[in-house]
Amino acid sequence: MPRGGPGAAWWDRLYETDRPEYLDRADAAGRRRRVLRGLDRLERLTLAHRTCGGLVLDGLRDVPRPRFLELGAGGGGLARWVLDRHPAARATVSDVAPDLVEALRAGPLGRHARATVERLDATAIDAPDGSYDLALFSRSLHHLPPRGAADVLREGTRVARRLLVIDLWRHPVCLAAVPPAFLCGGPAQAHDAVVSLRKAYSPAALRHLAAACGAPVALRTRFLPPLYLAAVATRRG
Repeated sequence: MPRGGPGAAWWDRLYETDRPEYLDRADAAGRRRRVLRGLDRLERLTLAHRTCGGLVLDGLRDVPRPRFLELGAGGGGLARWVLDRHPAARATVSDVAPDLVEALRAGPLGRHARATVERLDATAIDAPDGSYDLALFSRSLHHLPPRGAADVLREGTRVARRLLVIDLWRHPVCLAAVPPAFLCGGPAQAHDAVVSLRKAYSPAALRHLAAACGAPVALRTRFLPPLYLAAVATRRG
């Protein structure tokens, strides 16, 4: 399926790429580290944690002592932002990459009284049904092929009452974000920014994947300034 959805226009299909990002390449450890540092700078520069974290807090507002799961947490900055602003929240912070999990355990979240760090695969989550009030998958869905993205929608809505997916908005105009990425992380970061934007899923694609994920998933999507797609998925019935 095209990442612009089954009915993607011809220009959208040309815009799409299957080029790997440095973040997904095991043979590019040095560039991967530079990209991660650049991402951290870019997120602080653009107030990304405040933008995305506000949606998480909204999703936890009706629960007195909420439990949330962050999948694909990377450096863990978003989970820290939420925990700092919700004194009753408890977090399970996870990633599938062993080196990132070890870094999370060695950092502030590994010592946080209300955080647990685990290695989890977002496409096959090792947790019982209904374990969390909210599951979060932020700025990572584009790393997965369509089958994997559908698995995230199925698994996230299985282990949590609500799954919040935040990723990049799919449109060539968003390539305007590449120069700031270059300033924050150099050529490696600019490379991954271009590839990420061209791999992002459209709302139509996410709706198609939700319908095909093997579970009764309802999905709502919206544009989140400056260039994000926010989707809330829940189980029907």
